[in-house]
Amino acid sequence: MSTPSMTLSMRPAGPPASELVVRVLGIDLGTKRIGLALSDSSATVASPLTVVVREGDRESQHRVLREIVTEYEAELVVVGLPLSLDGTIGPAAQRALDEIDKLRATIGVPVEPYDERLTTVTADRALGSAGVRGSKRRAVIDKVAAAVMLQAWLDSRAVARDLEETE
Repeated sequence: MSTPSMTLSMRPAGPPASELVVRVLGIDLGTKRIGLALSDSSATVASPLTVVVREGDRESQHRVLREIVTEYEAELVVVGLPLSLDGTIGPAAQRALDEIDKLRATIGVPVEPYDERLTTVTADRALGSAGVRGSKRRAVIDKVAAAVMLQAWLDSRAVARDLEETE
């Protein structure tokens, strides 16, 4: 069964840019690991947080994510959406959207998708430039990719906020 082709708007969703989001959790959904990143309290800078290994069922993984949201007092969760290079929703993005729907029912705060194209490539290059190799690189790449994606989301919100202020 084929998935219909769709494109998504690159404009950040969620609350208007003028509203302050205190802390945001970024999630990079991998097939073996889930990378997590967290913004600072001013929602300006993203930092790698941790990796959750995909063990057991999705419901238990989502409960772990809910506990992390609670522990770090995140008010919003941004999940990387692996769009095709042409911006369409392929099978991987559809799986992510399906999981995002399930997360919304579990997490307890708003959850929104955000384009994550090339974030793992960017993270891999940054780790390579820093001299991180082998098993150390594999252990951190998912949370670094989550931080790259979350930082892009935070930056897009800052640009939108600046544009609102100049109007």
